[in-house]
Amino acid sequence: MSVDKVLAQVDRDLQNATDRLMNLLRIPSISTDPAFAQDCDKAADWLVEDLRTIGFEVSKRETPGHPMVVAHTPEKTGTHVMFYGHYDVQPVDPLELWTTPPFEPALEETDKGTVIRGRGTSDDKGQLMTFVEACRAWVAVHGSLPTNVSLFFEGEEESGSPSLVPFMKDNADELKADVALICDTGLFGDSTPAIVTRLRGMLQEEITITGPNKDLHSGMYGGIAMNPVRVLAKIIASLHDKTGRITVPGFYDGVPDLPNDIATQWKGLGFEPSNFLGEVGLAVPAGEVDKSGLEMIWSRPTCEVNGISGGYEGDGFKTVLPSKASAKISFRLVGTQDPHAIRESFRAYVQDMLPEDCTVEFEGHGASPAAEMQTTNPAFEAARAALSEEWPNEAAFVGCGGSIPIAGYFKDILGMDAMLTGFGKDDDQIHSPNEKYDLTSFHKGIRSWVRILDKLSN
Repeated sequence: MSVDKVLAQVDRDLQNATDRLMNLLRIPSISTDPAFAQDCDKAADWLVEDLRTIGFEVSKRETPGHPMVVAHTPEKTGTHVMFYGHYDVQPVDPLELWTTPPFEPALEETDKGTVIRGRGTSDDKGQLMTFVEACRAWVAVHGSLPTNVSLFFEGEEESGSPSLVPFMKDNADELKADVALICDTGLFGDSTPAIVTRLRGMLQEEITITGPNKDLHSGMYGGIAMNPVRVLAKIIASLHDKTGRITVPGFYDGVPDLPNDIATQWKGLGFEPSNFLGEVGLAVPAGEVDKSGLEMIWSRPTCEVNGISGGYEGDGFKTVLPSKASAKISFRLVGTQDPHAIRESFRAYVQDMLPEDCTVEFEGHGASPAAEMQTTNPAFEAARAALSEEWPNEAAFVGCGGSIPIAGYFKDILGMDAMLTGFGKDDDQIHSPNEKYDLTSFHKGIRSWVRILDKLSN
């Protein structure tokens, strides 16, 4: 099958593709707010009808929450790919900061080119539709897709995906494929395509140190009574040594070295930590001193304090010695680090640092391992070659500092690697007012999936 004819069809049909995306964007499918439940249902129905026009065998599947949309092509030989996306969107608050109505999408000219403005443009309706439109172009030219394709769209990603894991387990046989494709990430910079092959896991702990049984006057008790804030500060300060390494015993068990070929790709991206930090008013990397900036973000574990409270926090001054002090501490995990083992080690570490007159309470808020894809799977190199043909710069296998649980679910529940390839940009303002998606990202994203499908079929 000729890929050039399909690419030409994408170019000819861009206006119609943009119009279809606009129709989907107009549906306020906010999954976190029960007031928009019917709109989430409407978005699922819209996708079902649209996929039928392309020739997919498609159905809407009810769940305890918002419905899933599952579609398949008539079975044929070749690689079987499963494409995942989500049709739900974030709430729009604060509404007054939007320059245009969030669910009245429109093209807008900016100093960087034409953008599609509106909630869900980049996260994830615009990205989802790049793949759908690629399938539409293949069918328009050749009457069918070049390989086996399944689609799996959920409507609860922005609200924690409570129905996702049970649904995947109940329908595992139907959902299994050779590789999963996820379009919920972005480019590196403005013109370098990236395939995310490693995602950090997450461990969240809240600790509360209690000393005296009530707040005390610091003039009467200061010096003789143990201050829980002082204890907490000492614990937090001890979590990193002077080289930036984390001191929790056994923390680095399962942390792998970065493969040489991946290190070479990352070095070629020309990342400058000072430029990256300069955008937020900083200049000097604060992680492990012997690691590069991209290693710190993508392939190394972290320990960060996300919040501290204790004592008087109002205006003015109150000379109180507090009864309690607390902190929220999160760990980003890599490789095969065991979040449950680290939780136990961290708690023991804190316990060992407590003075005699203090106690501690722990509350866990989540524990998920990292996910690392096997780039030895030929599909990954095929996709990287396809992306390199479409974009100005060669594609790279990259990491992601955040956590995207669906990739791990595909591995753990369905036994297949997930390839995360997206076309968003850092300034898309996802989850914020005035979200946008570059028209170029939408256009070249469609063309990219056309090329990837072609490569995977071979």
